[in-house]
Amino acid sequence: MILRPGQVRLSEWRAIYEGARPSLDPSCNDAIAASAAAVEAILARHEPVYGINTGFGKLASVRIGDGDLEALQRNIVLSHAAGVGDAVPVPVVRLMLALKLGSLAQGASGVRPATIAMLSDMLMRDIMPVIPGQGSVGASGDLAPLAHMAAAMIGVGEVIVDGECRPARDVLEPLTLGPKEGLALLNGTQFSCAHALAGLFEAEHLFRSALVTGALSIEAAMGSDTPFDPRIHTLRGHRGQIEVAAALRELMAGSAIRASHRLDDERVQDPYCLRCQPQVMGACLDLLRQAGATLEVEANGVTDNPLIFADTGEALSGGNFHAEPVAFAADMIALAICEIGSLSERRIAMLVDPALSGLPAFLTPRPGLNSGFMIPQVTAAALVSENKQRAYPASVDSIPTSANQEDHVSMAAHGARRLLAMAENLGQVIGIEYLAAVQGCDFHAPLRSSDRLERARTILRDRVPTLDEDRYFAPDMAIARSLLRELETDLPGVDS
Repeated sequence: MILRPGQVRLSEWRAIYEGARPSLDPSCNDAIAASAAAVEAILARHEPVYGINTGFGKLASVRIGDGDLEALQRNIVLSHAAGVGDAVPVPVVRLMLALKLGSLAQGASGVRPATIAMLSDMLMRDIMPVIPGQGSVGASGDLAPLAHMAAAMIGVGEVIVDGECRPARDVLEPLTLGPKEGLALLNGTQFSCAHALAGLFEAEHLFRSALVTGALSIEAAMGSDTPFDPRIHTLRGHRGQIEVAAALRELMAGSAIRASHRLDDERVQDPYCLRCQPQVMGACLDLLRQAGATLEVEANGVTDNPLIFADTGEALSGGNFHAEPVAFAADMIALAICEIGSLSERRIAMLVDPALSGLPAFLTPRPGLNSGFMIPQVTAAALVSENKQRAYPASVDSIPTSANQEDHVSMAAHGARRLLAMAENLGQVIGIEYLAAVQGCDFHAPLRSSDRLERARTILRDRVPTLDEDRYFAPDMAIARSLLRELETDLPGVDS
């Protein structure tokens, strides 16, 4: 794929996250060269310009002599490479590099063509720096993690290539940084933005899976389809709600189980976890779309400092590195992930309760001798509770850094970094619901569900048999979690 800086769609960032190797649009070359030339012109004027011939942060008033400019840029990389914790997953690092490339290639950072070419080459060859995951407060940019990225470019630290961890100096020809380049590589929101995008993409997949498992749970409980009547949702007007109701109607269309409910069931209203799915899941969808719109703008922006304007020869210091938009977007994604899982767990709890579901207790034919789905529901509750704790907004926190020069920070890195772990918890919960809902539908044989939901049942039953007697449960749960992506096939009515 061709990376067109400033014009990259969310679907293209998603493709990079999933393994695509982008090449840079050559139309960027003129702007890159002009920006680098502007930095040389600034140096020739011997004026103090932040980050080019001065110290950094609280040390911005310290003037650096021409003979030390190369050491200045190398020093900022080495001193700022102070991250700790587990390494960032390779797909997220790939996004980081692509986001940084897209920012620098817009010609507002003063970076030379050779440095741009190295970033592009790393992406094309899938050479990914080893980057510790902790150490950023989301302003002044994601300094520590981006410093580890830049360190690999100058031959320090380690990289992953062909699945193997190797010293960077053995894989890459070390780069000598020019004026402004160390700061340009370090300053920006690419770590936070990459994690937020990764969380968004995983949440989108799981949202769609949860629509299918939610429809299966309605079938298992022989719930009503009246709450999904389009007239109800049109009167309220929320796009997500309208689309979720339509998707659920289509998923259940033609179900014999649905038809039997209309004939035989005396219940007037179902629990909220069934009938309020359009309202809750629709609100989550709207929230994910809003977060996606923010992140698409952020991913296409230039977020380092100072910014170079080649047409006037100016270097302007500002605050584009402050990741507040990413922090808010990450908080929204966290809320959506939390609520999708909370609703799914309530459906599991409803299915195992014979008073609510009308099914055998804990979805086992012989309750008492067998515990059935008793403890998988407890596991789901534990994961949902964990996600609730993680969903507390990160954006409301701040702590001063750099001797109070950087006195308000976004905490976007924290807000975004939690999302993949939250999404994995959510996936496990939805996987448990998948098992429980299909088990519940089994009790209605020979009645069949809709064609779409029967396909979803078949996907699972080809790998996991009906639970007639208690057995080792963990492998069933792992298989169900692994099959969730297959549930998205032929899902009607909802686009992320």
